[in-house]
Amino acid sequence: MTFETTISPFVLEPPNPLLIVISGPSGVGKDSVLEEMKTRGLPFHFVITATTRSPRPDEKDGVDYFFLSQDEFARMIDEGELLEYAVVYQDYKGIPKSQVRKALASGKNVIMRIDVQGAETIRKLAKDALMIFLTPQNEEELITRLQNRNTEDNESLKLRIATTRQEYNKIDLFDYIVVNKDEQLSITVDMIEAIIKTEQQRVHQRVVEL
Repeated sequence: MTFETTISPFVLEPPNPLLIVISGPSGVGKDSVLEEMKTRGLPFHFVITATTRSPRPDEKDGVDYFFLSQDEFARMIDEGELLEYAVVYQDYKGIPKSQVRKALASGKNVIMRIDVQGAETIRKLAKDALMIFLTPQNEEELITRLQNRNTEDNESLKLRIATTRQEYNKIDLFDYIVVNKDEQLSITVDMIEAIIKTEQQRVHQRVVEL
């Protein structure tokens, strides 16, 4: 007697695209982390934030931010074109909705760099977003970084430090904490890459709906 065994072909579906939020206090190095990720050629969509603040000397419109007038930003709010927006240090910042939806629909992981206030909004909109909180080793290190940027006067610096202390109360919104140590940017990005790879191996995948 001969028994025949039929084995169904095993097909592994590609992982769901992730909406990855990189957040943390001002001066922690969010921009530097994203620049390092871009340098590595990672196949992600890096969201460009819209803002009403003036560009810094080394920033380019459409690359670092979309630099908009108050009127342009108000129009985007009125027409529902922003995923989230907030007033950050007296300037508006927001995430254009269309670019995020298009990138997710194409199957790409989406990297979003936003402040903690914005991250709180995204968590409410997309409970399965992957939220990563960047932090320095301690407050003294953060203050030194802010001072070295030379972009704020004393009053603005005090405001940023006070805001940072409040932002640490929002840690529970996040899935992971990554310490971005001075002169160790590559290690920081290695850790973030490892988190993303781990999340894509989950049996129960995150499903982002916006």
